[in-house]
Amino acid sequence: MKELLLAFIIFLVFILFMSLGYILKRKSIQGSCGGITALGMEKVCQCKEPCAKKKAQLQAQKIKENI
Repeated sequence: MKELLLAFIIFLVFILFMSLGYILKRKSIQGSCGGITALGMEKVCQCKEPCAKKKAQLQAQKIKENI
């Protein structure tokens, strides 16, 4: 029983550290293979123009790159 409890605590500690890393770096979580960008696609849909949310993200990204 002690081993099970110890393993559970270790998992909780790792989850805590991963969540802290995510919160502090403020980066979105990404897959290891690159996802859609690995296929050469910039977006999922076939829209000619990105939606307002995507436009805001792109604008914020441009601002970060210029700093």
